[in-house]
Amino acid sequence: MRNFDLAPLYRATVGFDRFADLVDTVLRAEAGNQPSYPPFNIEKTADDAYRISIAAAGFREEDLNIEVRENALIVTATKPEDETERTYLHRGIATRAFERRFHLADHVRVTGASLVNGMLDIDLVREVPEALKPRRIEIAGPTGTPVVEGSKAA
Repeated sequence: MRNFDLAPLYRATVGFDRFADLVDTVLRAEAGNQPSYPPFNIEKTADDAYRISIAAAGFREEDLNIEVRENALIVTATKPEDETERTYLHRGIATRAFERRFHLADHVRVTGASLVNGMLDIDLVREVPEALKPRRIEIAGPTGTPVVEGSKAA
């Protein structure tokens, strides 16, 4: 496995410690430790809108739980034991319990979820507060008054 030095990333950024820690965690994670059940898709549906689709075949709405906690989206499912005794010749549909975690960026919130035809769709939207949007800063001239375009500083 390759080792990456993230020191230049820490030196060149201010306030992105959480991002650098996330990158560091991802690089340290081994591929064998990543859960593969259930399969999922993440799609971008608009400029600031996303959808996570999880294959939840065999689960009902009552069996699924979606929770947002500390910038993490946690999807869990538990299937109650089947009370009727069945004899399977082949059992290829997995209905075992699972937990999936997705790390959410700042200002991303869950707007809704639906379960249709065995697909759990979770809609997300990124809403950047007005205070965090870019704004233009006027530069003061030598007299302390802002310089307006087309005028000369005294």
